[in-house]
Parts: sequence; structure tokens; C-alpha cells
Amino acid sequence: MDIDARTLPRITYTTTPANLEPVHAWFDSNVPRFRAGLGAAWPNRIGGADVSDGNEYVAASPLDAQMVLGRFVEASPDAIGRAVAAARGAFERWGRTPWQERVVTMRRLARALDAAKHELALAVMFEVGKTRLEALGETEETVALVEYYCDQIERRQGFVETPWEGNGERAQTLLRPLGVFAVIAPFNYPVALSVNMMSAALVAGNAVVFKPSPNSGLTAGMLGRIFDAADLPPGAFNLVCGAEAGRRLAAAPGIDGIAFTGSHAVGMELVRAFGAGPYMRPVLAEMGGKNPAYVSRSADVDMAVEGVARSAFAMQGQKCTACSVAFVHASLHDEFLEKLVHKAKVVRTGDTTAREVTNGPLIDARALARYERAVAHGGEAGRVVTGGRRLSGVPFDRGCYVEPAVIADLPRDDWLFQEEIFAPVLAVARFDRLEDAIERGNSVRYGLSSGFYGKDESEIALYLDRAQSGVQYVNRKTGATTGAWPGIQSFCGWKGSGLTGKGGLGPWYLPQFMREQSRTIRQL
Repeated sequence: MDIDARTLPRITYTTTPANLEPVHAWFDSNVPRFRAGLGAAWPNRIGGADVSDGNEYVAASPLDAQMVLGRFVEASPDAIGRAVAAARGAFERWGRTPWQERVVTMRRLARALDAAKHELALAVMFEVGKTRLEALGETEETVALVEYYCDQIERRQGFVETPWEGNGERAQTLLRPLGVFAVIAPFNYPVALSVNMMSAALVAGNAVVFKPSPNSGLTAGMLGRIFDAADLPPGAFNLVCGAEAGRRLAAAPGIDGIAFTGSHAVGMELVRAFGAGPYMRPVLAEMGGKNPAYVSRSADVDMAVEGVARSAFAMQGQKCTACSVAFVHASLHDEFLEKLVHKAKVVRTGDTTAREVTNGPLIDARALARYERAVAHGGEAGRVVTGGRRLSGVPFDRGCYVEPAVIADLPRDDWLFQEEIFAPVLAVARFDRLEDAIERGNSVRYGLSSGFYGKDESEIALYLDRAQSGVQYVNRKTGATTGAWPGIQSFCGWKGSGLTGKGGLGPWYLPQFMREQSRTIRQL
């Protein structure tokens, strides 16, 4: 019997229903169908029309290098220019559309995303290697993001205020859209992070040119069809794919702002290039993290182990909020390490389209090289307590499948405590004074997320006051450093993790896609 996806329970990153059988039954039924349809051609989308101007390339699934996701187009320089021009033309209409009408259109987009979320989850599984529940959590979040930004602009009445009236004059302050935003998205959340940036830009009145990760053309193409269903003005949404499209887009005349999620190195490169123009234009960037967890002497060890393991190993550590360092009080260090090793060993790695699998592959050979470098160094400078191997045999030989690695006994200043690895590698260090541990956690260039475990209120206060991260979690079993949700936890990076000090998913993100204007009018 066919299962109606609309009847399935809602999945988030931190909550799942007690009975998952209907969800798994739906996936069991639909994974073969979706797999059989892979390999199609997905053109770019410019001004409401399909465009294949550029060189075609093929992207493979990280689950199986011989599984072709589709055929995509590396947008030519001319195509990039036409996409920006189409967005500029659409902005002339969309930017002047009353905010109430924009909200109606964007809520229509949210409904279209909701109707497609299970199909999108299938695409995310094949494109990224996420598990069923991780993929569904992402597409569910995508719907919530659009609704949240619509709620925000309604709550602020379009960001228009009249602070003063008198002597025949009226002063008005309002936020107005900037124009055309380049939206450059990463591979790891190809639907949620892309829609997060695009929906904020669009509801604020901007037009967008969307550049996904080169291997994320499948979800990007599907999003293009969904955006069409929302009946946006032609050119308000444009899609250009390819490895070089991001740099070409950032350098294109007519771009008024960039929204970027990705590595620190690329983000800073965009800032420098964009700042070389005649005036500064906004670059809104989220650029990774190191995300330490602190386990104090008063912690519930089992809770801490569960939370750290979920944040360190889930999705193969390929999250910008993944926990990659755990500072553990000396009195709990050995117990914590023993229990954490058990968690690492029971991870079930494999093809994530199967219901029993909890971990998939790394995204590509470059990610594998980072993992192998980190593990090799960990074995030389310290001790690899568990894991650290690339898996072999069927089905592992066709992808970059690895074991979660736990590394201990490293020197205090080791680079494994400093650099983002983006793989399931966790460095564990002991401490005697919480102040010292937090100082070590703060010493990195990043400041995205962190977590704390402990019952002592003074230690909790110390952590909240001194830990330099835009996102903080205390005693969270479902994830030491991960699991933000729109309207509940802002996703704000400090230091090298972000540029503006205001993050997505929260109440101060949307205004960054607009600029302030003060109007004083004297009535005659």
C-alpha cells in the first residue's frame, strides 16, 4: 500500500516521534524509485527559463562514486552576466512590491517546500550522504525558515517606523532592499542553508542569483522548480552552477550583496574581493567553527557523552557546528573517554538510504585527505583511542567511508585543537580549572558554537560569560554543540565564524538584507 507522505510525523534535529515505522516504510518504498530517476540533465535557471550556456559536467553521489546524480552546467561568464541582469530587472518590480504581498508569495513558497520536503529529503540523502532522519530534519527546517522570516517582517510591519511628528513635519525611518544578492551555499545543508539565505533576501525585497556547491545541482534544480511554483517574478530567483560560478558571480557588476556559507578561507577571500570596489557592499558570511564542549566535574557523564557523540559523529562531522574538541575535568576524563569510545564503536556506517545506518561517507576525496591527515598526526603527537580507519569492502570501496576517531593525550598547543577538520575526528583533553579550559577553547580563530555540562550554577555562569561563541548550549543531551532551529536558537558566528555578529534563524538576520533610510517630510 502506498503511504501518503502528508500523513508522516514531523522530524526535527532534536525531536523524533516514538514510532518511526511509517517514516521508514515510506523511504523503503520510495528510495528505489528515486534512485532509478537519477542521472537526468538539470540546466541552470535564468530569468524564469532553462539555460544550458556553458560546459556540461557530471556529479556523482558520495554514497557510490559510480552513481551519477545528474548532468549539470558550469555557467559561462556570459550566463552569469545574464543572470545578474535578469535579477536586476526583477528587482525593479519585486523591490517595489508592498511587503504584505511579498509575504503572501513567500508563504506560498513555504507551502510548496512543505509539499516537496520528502522528495527533497531523498535528494539530500543521495547528494550529501545523510541519513533518513537527518535529511528529513533539514527539509523540515527549510519550511520553518521561510515561515519564520515571514513572521519577522510581519511583526515589524515591514520595518517601517515613524519616530516623530510635529510642527508640520513627519520623520520616518524604514529599511529598504539593497537590490541583487549573490547567494553562495555549501554542500552539507544544500536545501536548508540555501533557502535560509535566499528566503531572507527575497522576503526583504531583493532578487537573488543562487550558486550551489558544484555537487549540489540536484537539490538546487529541484529548488528551482519549487521556487517557480511560488510564482515569484521571473528573474527574482536565478540558478547558476559550477565550480567557478561563485568567483565569477562575486566579481560580476550589478551584485549589491553576498550571502555566503562555507569555509573561513573562501569567506575572507570574498570579503577582500568585494571590498575592492568603489564602496563597501554587505557580505553576510557564516564561515565554520571548532565548537568545543566543556565537561565539568559536576557533569552527568552519560548525558555529556551522549551529547558530545551526537555532535561529533553525526553526519560524519560535516557540520560547521560539529563538536571537534572536548575538554573534560580530570576527575571524569577516563570514565568519559571509555564511554565515548563505546559510542564511537557502535556507529553503523554505510549507505544511508538503508534504515539501520547511522553514518554515511565523507563528501569527497579532499575530505578524506583531511581526515587521514588529522588521524595520522593524532597518532604521532598523541594517541588514537579508537577509529581512524578508512573502511573497505562492499559498499565502502565506492565511497569515502571512515570510522569516527577519538584522539587523546595531545600536546596543549596541538593544531588539532585549533583547525576545523570537517570530519568525524574528536580531540579530548583533560583540565583541572574550568577557566583554563575555556581560555583554550577561546584561543582559536572561530567562535560559532560551544557546549557545557555540569550542575554547578557558578560554573554554568562562568561558561556563559566567558565562552566566546555565538551559540551556547548547557546540559543538552541531544547535541553538545548542534541542533539550532529557526526562531529558537540563532545561528550566529563570532570572530572568524561570521562577519556581522548577527546570525541566521534569529531576529536580527533579516534586516541585514536591507539598508536604512530616514525620510523627513513637511506637509505644505
